[in-house]
Amino acid sequence: MDLWNQGFSQHYQPLAERMRPQSIDEIIGQSHLVGEHGVINNHIKMKSIPSMILWGPPGIGKTTLANIIAKSLDMPFATLSAISSGVKDVREIITKAKHQPRTILFIDEIHRFNKSQQDALLGAVEKGFITLIGATTENPSFEVNAALLSRCQVYTLKPLTKDEMKTLVNQALTKDAILKSKSIEIKEYDALFKLSNGDARKLLNLLEVVVESLGKNKIAITDKIVQDCAQQKVALYDKNGEQHYDIVSAMIKSIRGSDPNAALYWMMRMIEGGEDVKFIARRLLISASEDVGHANPTALVIANNCFQAVNVIGYPEAEIILSQCVTYLASSAKSNASYLAIKKAKKLVKETGDLPVPLHLRNAPTKLMKEQGYGKGYKYSHDYPNNFAYQEFMPEGLEQVKLYEPGENAREAEFRKRLKFFWQDKYDY
Repeated sequence: MDLWNQGFSQHYQPLAERMRPQSIDEIIGQSHLVGEHGVINNHIKMKSIPSMILWGPPGIGKTTLANIIAKSLDMPFATLSAISSGVKDVREIITKAKHQPRTILFIDEIHRFNKSQQDALLGAVEKGFITLIGATTENPSFEVNAALLSRCQVYTLKPLTKDEMKTLVNQALTKDAILKSKSIEIKEYDALFKLSNGDARKLLNLLEVVVESLGKNKIAITDKIVQDCAQQKVALYDKNGEQHYDIVSAMIKSIRGSDPNAALYWMMRMIEGGEDVKFIARRLLISASEDVGHANPTALVIANNCFQAVNVIGYPEAEIILSQCVTYLASSAKSNASYLAIKKAKKLVKETGDLPVPLHLRNAPTKLMKEQGYGKGYKYSHDYPNNFAYQEFMPEGLEQVKLYEPGENAREAEFRKRLKFFWQDKYDY
C-alpha cells in the first residue's frame, strides 16, 4: 500500500497536481491577495472570510486558493462544478450546511450557472448557512446576477509574471521528487513563458511534457526543444502588453479596409495567443457599427448574434462563428457616417450643453405647464403626409447645424434622398 501511495500514485499525478500549494505561504503570485498584507491573507488571520468571487484566467490558482482558505480556517468544504451541477445539488448542500455551520461552498465556473441556479444560493449566503466562493474566468459584472454579486466580494487574480513563472519552474526542478532526480538545466525560458501565457498549470504541464519527451536524466532545455515538444509554433502575441492592442488594431483595420484574408489572419493570431474570444467578439460588435454602419445594418445584427453565440458555445467552436462574422464584416459595404455624427454631437454638446429645450418640444404633464406653453405648437408627425411635419427640433442658435452626413453607399443614398426631400429648406443634403 505504501508503494502504491508514495510511488505509483505520485508518478502518475501531473506535475501541476504534485506542485499544488498546500498553504498560503506556498502560493506563487497573487501577492495583492495572499501576500503578507493581502486582503485574503488578512481575512484568514482574522479567522473570518466573506463570500467571494475569484475572477481570473485559467490555471492561476482559483481552486487551490479556495481549498487553502477552507483548510486554514478548518471549515467544512463542499465543491460543485457549474458544468455538471444543478439547483438540486445546490439545495442538497445547503440542507447539509444548516447542520454544519460556516460551510464553504466552492463553485467552479460559476458563470455557467443560470439565473435560477444562482438565485438558489441567495438565501443561504444571506443567512450565513454557507460562505460562497465562486470561481470564474468571465467578468462577474456580466455573468453573475446583481443580487448574488452584491452579497460577495470580488477578487481579481492575475496571470503570473515572467519572474513568477521562472520561480515556479525552478521550484519544480528543486522540490518535485521526480524532476529533482534528474539533471535539468533551463537554458531558455521564452518559449515556456509564451506558450503558457501566465497559466501556472499550463506552464508546469508543458515543462513535464518536455522532460518526459526527451527521456534522459541529463537535460538542457531550449526554446526550440520546447516548441518542438509542444508541436506548435509560438504565436507572437502578448495579450497583456502592447501587441494585444497592435494585433486587434490590425484586425479591425483589415475589416475596415475590406480584406477578409488579413482580418482572419490577425484574428487567429489573437486566438492562438490565448486571447479571450469574448474580447474579439466585442470588438467585432464595435466595428459593425463604426465601420459598416448604415451601409449594411444587418452587420450589427450578425455581430450581436456572434457575440451571443460565442458566449454560449465557448472555445474552440467559437472560432467558426468568429470567422463567419469577420469575413462578413470585411466583405460588407462600409460607412462611418454614424461614428462621425456622434463625434460631432459630443463636441457640440460640450460647447452648447446648457441650451434650453424649445417650448413646443417640452413635456406637459400638468395644467400649469400647459398654461406656460409647454408642448404648445408641437406637430405629431404621424398625423401628416409621409409621417412628417416641418418644425424645429434643435435649440435656439443651432437651427442650421447638421451632424449626420449620409455615406456614399446605396443604402445611405436612399437616406440622403429622403432627408433632402424633408429638409431642403434647412439642411444641405
